[in-house]
Amino acid sequence: MLKLLLIIIYLAFISLGLPDAILGSAWPMIHQDLDVSISSAGIATMIVAGGTIISSFFSSKLISRFGTGKVTAFSVSLTAAGLLGIYFSPSFIWICLLGIPLGLGAGAVDSALNNFVAIHYEAKHMNWLHCFWGIGATSGPFIMSLYLLKENGWRMGYATIGIIQAVLAISLFISLPLWKKFEVKDSEDENNCSDVKVSMLLKLPGAKPALISFFCYCSVELTAGLWVSSYLVVKTGLSAELAAKWVSLYYLGITVGRFLAGFLAMKLNNKQMIRIGQIIAISGVILLAIPLPNNMQLAGIILIGLGCAPIYPAMLHETPNRFGKELSQGIMGIQMATAYVGSTFVPPLFGMLSKFSGFGILPVFLLILLILMVVTSERVSKVCSDNKNIKVEC
Repeated sequence: MLKLLLIIIYLAFISLGLPDAILGSAWPMIHQDLDVSISSAGIATMIVAGGTIISSFFSSKLISRFGTGKVTAFSVSLTAAGLLGIYFSPSFIWICLLGIPLGLGAGAVDSALNNFVAIHYEAKHMNWLHCFWGIGATSGPFIMSLYLLKENGWRMGYATIGIIQAVLAISLFISLPLWKKFEVKDSEDENNCSDVKVSMLLKLPGAKPALISFFCYCSVELTAGLWVSSYLVVKTGLSAELAAKWVSLYYLGITVGRFLAGFLAMKLNNKQMIRIGQIIAISGVILLAIPLPNNMQLAGIILIGLGCAPIYPAMLHETPNRFGKELSQGIMGIQMATAYVGSTFVPPLFGMLSKFSGFGILPVFLLILLILMVVTSERVSKVCSDNKNIKVEC
């Protein structure tokens, strides 16, 4: 039964990635069809991000009341409804409004699935699941590209991905008896502390540095992905076309790295995986900063991607070990919300900073975030062994 549920979760992770990059792919056509400025995409993106942060933050209470299976199925239904609704959108305002269910659905299901996998499955599956998310994130723009040459093609792209999400939602509702079986077992094995107050969770030793490490990781991943291309063009004189191809290798490094990390996780524990990833990512940033031939900077970009690959899945999978299974869902929701704050606000913050300092500071900016992540990660590892002795009021 657990293997059948794992297959469903793998499909759900592909589904999580499908909508993430399609707005950017379709926006050149959308903004013309709806007669809005090209910069308006930022508004829609921020609305989706806001919904994601909110639903992640409150996911623990929802899962405590309804269970992981129901929250996952309903959340995917929300994203399907949002995607299908965009097909009918008569104006940009409707796209913004439909961004609310898209964000709320994405945040809740992300938090729910990550915690469920962290508790019930080995670390290798957490790596491979996030690799499958990368497959979804890559497939979304590809599916959209098949329709963009046609009139109103972006609408058909959204409809196709929405139908895929709807089919998955139906599958998740059908699978609810499986989820319920394991959720009942969890309630028998562990004290139910899903409703513990956020203020109490934040007082746990290691909680605050854990949040900072999640914030730093997502800030690094998204800032590098957004601005490395511009850095290469401005600082090295690389053509925009070649720089874009190099950035695709960065994301390929993350996806392939997570596939390989799944095998490595069979031999190493989460702490070791995090440290190895951090060392590789820092090495890549240093290569990017040093004025070396372009091929070495390409190697640096790939190393940053490979280094990022195991860090996030390992930190997620380590959550029950750090804070206990009974507290992991509450902590997981706050971690996911903090991660989304970093990925949403830090990349545009660097863009504003670069107007005054230039793109040359990108490696320094990334290095500072990575060093802060190393410090906070080590702090978590040092103090969280004491959490098992801490009692909280549920």
